[in-house]
Amino acid sequence: MEKMTADNKNRSALVVEGGAMRGIFAAGVLDAFIELESFPFDFAIGVSAGSTNLISYLAGDHGRSRRILLDHARRADFIDWRRYLRGGHFCDVGWLWHASYDEVPLNVQRYLDNAVPLYAVTTSIDTGEARYLEVTEENMHEVFPASCAIPLFYRDFPRVNGEPMTDGGLADSIPVIRAYEQGARDITVVLSRPLGYRKRVSPTPKLMKQFFHDHARLFEAVLDRAERYNRALDFIESPPADCRVTVIAPPADFPVKRFTRELVLLERGYQCGRMLGLEYLQGKMTQGEVTD
Repeated sequence: MEKMTADNKNRSALVVEGGAMRGIFAAGVLDAFIELESFPFDFAIGVSAGSTNLISYLAGDHGRSRRILLDHARRADFIDWRRYLRGGHFCDVGWLWHASYDEVPLNVQRYLDNAVPLYAVTTSIDTGEARYLEVTEENMHEVFPASCAIPLFYRDFPRVNGEPMTDGGLADSIPVIRAYEQGARDITVVLSRPLGYRKRVSPTPKLMKQFFHDHARLFEAVLDRAERYNRALDFIESPPADCRVTVIAPPADFPVKRFTRELVLLERGYQCGRMLGLEYLQGKMTQGEVTD
């Protein structure tokens, strides 16, 4: 991202959390935005599934994310416990990105023409810090698998510009503070968990300690994740006086979990997001706010 200057203050940003299959909620929200031709943002930041949802939105491809989550993400090519127990990936995010890119059209040219940059969050293996990578036509095949590479469940560390990366959610699950630091003063956040959720600090599983044995900085990021996550929620609940934060979040009874594969539940999750997205935009129009 560029450095903040007087010329890029007071911008608007769209921030979308990840959450694996819970991303079906954001898929519905963003399809509602497409339906009402609402593209009012100066830039967008997405994490893991949030980043792939955002590229479909910024490309104007209505229904693309829904199709991928209801089809490709439910295939054994993507999620397979038996493969994992044999030493392979549980969630093969590399396969998911490339297969969906090949089989579900993505209007890359429209994304480029819109000139609304998308920044996908990854986590550096070497430093444990977040990387905010602007998605381009040239790097997207590296960036998206890296942003979505859930540690333990995806056994590789995809490289971007030669640097090994993993799931952006480890270092910055909800990059709302980053958006503010980059000049956004009107921030819309799409969460994948209900309002009121807080991440608990829990003992680190032995398997995870072994997995990160050779990556001390990354392990520190794992240990600090709950604190950073909750700090972002604090910002959302009490933003600075010069910033407005609007949240679209699933209800408390949202039926989709991280690895839900039941078609009826995923469809219900999508329709829930779409409904709340339409309600959000209709409320803005009622208040006389511009949505495009």
